Amino acid sequence: MELRIERAEEDPVVITAELAITDAERNQGLMYREKLSDGEGMLFIFDRDQQLSFWMKNTLIPLSIAFVSSDGRITEIRDMQPHDETSVRSSRSVRYALEVPQGWFDRVGVQSGDILRLDLIPQISGH
Repeated sequence: MELRIERAEEDPVVITAELAITDAERNQGLMYREKLSDGEGMLFIFDRDQQLSFWMKNTLIPLSIAFVSSDGRITEIRDMQPHDETSVRSSRSVRYALEVPQGWFDRVGVQSGDILRLDLIPQISGH
């Protein structure tokens, strides 16, 4: 599905993302993938705000993760290395996480404070 990220004073950026909604989908994440192209990613959707924690067990490619609050604001962006089992935790409670190829957020100028348009995602706006 296409997601839109609105950047401060610049045109929006579009990314094609798979949705990870169920526990099984979230647990699998991007494990065992051999490649992920720029402009592609995975949006992890949780049913409540919480401090999220991710690791890279069985993940073969370097990723960047954006933690996203329930109103769509990107609160922080962190880099993660392949096979690293160290937990990467959000610094505060959030509802979503968006994983992309490492460095993609920087390459397209997305940063903390930008807005992921959640109202355009049927699985979220229908709640």
